[in-house]
Amino acid sequence: MMADQPADEPHVAVEDLLGDVDSAYGGDEIASYTSSLSYSATDYKWEHGRRYHSFREGTYNFPNDEQEQKRYDIMHEVFLTAMDGQHFLAPLNQDLGRILDVGTGTGIWAIQIGDMFPSAIVIGNDLSPIQPQWVPPNVRFEVDDVESEWQYSQPFDFVHCRYMAGSIADWPRLMSQCYNHLKPGGWVEFQDFDLRNYSQDDSIPPDNKVLEWYNTLLEGCERIGRTASPGQHLKSWIQDAGFVNVHQKIFKLPLGAWPKDERMKRVGALNLFQLLEGLEGLTLALFTRALGWSPEAIHAYLVGVRQDAMKKRVHMIHDFHVVYAQKPKHSST
Repeated sequence: MMADQPADEPHVAVEDLLGDVDSAYGGDEIASYTSSLSYSATDYKWEHGRRYHSFREGTYNFPNDEQEQKRYDIMHEVFLTAMDGQHFLAPLNQDLGRILDVGTGTGIWAIQIGDMFPSAIVIGNDLSPIQPQWVPPNVRFEVDDVESEWQYSQPFDFVHCRYMAGSIADWPRLMSQCYNHLKPGGWVEFQDFDLRNYSQDDSIPPDNKVLEWYNTLLEGCERIGRTASPGQHLKSWIQDAGFVNVHQKIFKLPLGAWPKDERMKRVGALNLFQLLEGLEGLTLALFTRALGWSPEAIHAYLVGVRQDAMKKRVHMIHDFHVVYAQKPKHSST
């Protein structure tokens, strides 16, 4: 078991159990926390039955099909619930001019921010044009590789970057690009995972398949030079980029509906749902490309991972880091 990691929230109390494996896992209890969403599809590269981006092909090892889009939007609800409904923590003024959402995914955050800041121009970029066509008039989306040189001619008041774990090869460079494209006094906010999983009650057995899967995922991402656990490094990277007024808040994300507290139970249920929904997509390309696994071996392995994921006696947690900071008001760059 990984060593316990500090987080800002108190101990997550465990709800009393009626059994080891709850039939609600994967059923009504978790489904009650999800909503049906509509998605549009575009033809891309197909591999092992899943669809992947074609722009800068191969730089992102996870799918962009409807199943993955659904999982991404569930993750949005995980983050919002964990953060008590807050889309960001930076102290923003209502009169923002330009907002950038780096790696926007389905665009759900950018769309909601567009409604919250109707006078701002909100731009979301991503490798895949999977965002909806009907959006607020102040929101637009661009196909772009955030690791390439940014070409924006006007600076931003706020740059937001969330859930880019496993996607970025050079995080310090990304921080520098954010810095260079912010107005003096503008804010940046990164939100991402620390996937060093732990429990607060020593309930994770050493042979737990979910813990093993997460560790193998981390290994695969390290092999391709794109860490899946950037959360614990965000603060130092942001400081090194020259930002000031750096603040960090760490949220606990339980895996499963075992917490006693209703908000944490919802976080855990949604987090488990997205994991079960995304296991295949998160594993197939990465494990075959980086680790040499066969698709057949992956599918057989994931049976055990799913079984262990539904055990309510295992109280697994990983942390979610939110770091926001300001570009110096008198910066000349």
